[in-house]
Amino acid sequence: MAPLILPVHTSAELPAATTVAIIGGGIVGLTAALTLAERGVPVTVLEKGRIAGEQSSRNLGWIRKMGRDRADIPLSLESDRLWATMPERLGADIGYRRAGIMYLARTEAEMAGHRNWLASVRDLDLDSRLLAPAEIDRLVPGGAGRWVGGIHTPSDGRAEPTLASSAVARAALTKGAVIVEDCAVRTLSTAAGRVCGVVTERGEIRCDQVLLAGGVWSRRFLGNLGLSLPALPLVASVARTAPMDGPTEIAVGAPDFSFRKRHDGGYTITQRGALVAPLMLDHLLIGHRYLSTLRAQWKNVRISLGRDLLRDLSLGRRWSGDRASPFELVRTLDPPVNDALNAEALRNLALAWPIFKDVVIRQAWAGMIDVTPDSLPVISPVAALPGLTIASGFSGHGFGTSPAAGQLAADLVTGASPIVDPDPYRFDRF
Repeated sequence: MAPLILPVHTSAELPAATTVAIIGGGIVGLTAALTLAERGVPVTVLEKGRIAGEQSSRNLGWIRKMGRDRADIPLSLESDRLWATMPERLGADIGYRRAGIMYLARTEAEMAGHRNWLASVRDLDLDSRLLAPAEIDRLVPGGAGRWVGGIHTPSDGRAEPTLASSAVARAALTKGAVIVEDCAVRTLSTAAGRVCGVVTERGEIRCDQVLLAGGVWSRRFLGNLGLSLPALPLVASVARTAPMDGPTEIAVGAPDFSFRKRHDGGYTITQRGALVAPLMLDHLLIGHRYLSTLRAQWKNVRISLGRDLLRDLSLGRRWSGDRASPFELVRTLDPPVNDALNAEALRNLALAWPIFKDVVIRQAWAGMIDVTPDSLPVISPVAALPGLTIASGFSGHGFGTSPAAGQLAADLVTGASPIVDPDPYRFDRF
């Protein structure tokens, strides 16, 4: 069952024209819309289902710099700064807490990975530091696990996915943005070699710029335009506990589980060491680009072959603006929960911290993540189609970096000075 998000009163009417049309009402698209609206730029967000109905409300809510690719850290640092302003900016408590994140290591090889990462970012003045086993016991008491060590970043944090997107949407609406739900964009209109509008299931909207922030759907949308975005899906299963006394406010990630405190007093738990890879046609088309990543992470991937492939094939790869698109056939992508993975996570967690032994699970859900070959997003104009900018492929990092990622997308759309160097996120790097 998908997490419940706070509803937002969106528009039932489609504007005839706007300056920027945003395809996708997830957290990045909504943050971009808020940024544009704050700058006085007319913007319309078009969502095929409900805002934040997919991964934007289903993620773990972690906001971290720790463990990120060095090239991605400037965006994470700017997001840290912006997250701290979000409660005031949005006029709402979205559960943002700078409570820290900790990774644990059972083996010397795992610990070496943490040391190597810390050495690679030492000049960036992060507050990350290595931990000895005694420090882990002090910071997260009551443990029974045997850890070689860990790494801790006190300035990392968390927020609530079920609160954040709705609050961003309401703030954007207050600033003048238009948000239309249940309205799929089928394709783009072009004139003289550049984008001039979006063709929706309810008609066309003229615009100067389009921002595609469609998550796992972006590859299919671009493919219909003859553009290839390398992104493959992974599915994470998550469990939410009833309110309970827990060992720490720090979010903790071990090799085979993770947990973090929620605003409602419970914990969000997942099997951190295992994601499901539902095999689809795209694995044959672009899977070779992921071979180096797969060799390094093969123990963490569980292959699934079944209904996802059939659904993928049934949706089709080409369509015109005058016929129903795949985005109308599947309004909300709701992958099945892998109960076995959730059970693994709970067993592993209870062995490490026995207080979780008799935990009560209130809800479980799954979400589909779009992953690029280098695990960095694409936040970039498309040279082959002027007027189109992409903000997709966040590889599980979209929620945490969304304030700065949305602002960077808005900067690129309007030609403003970018909040960070956009070079690592170029579309043409592939």
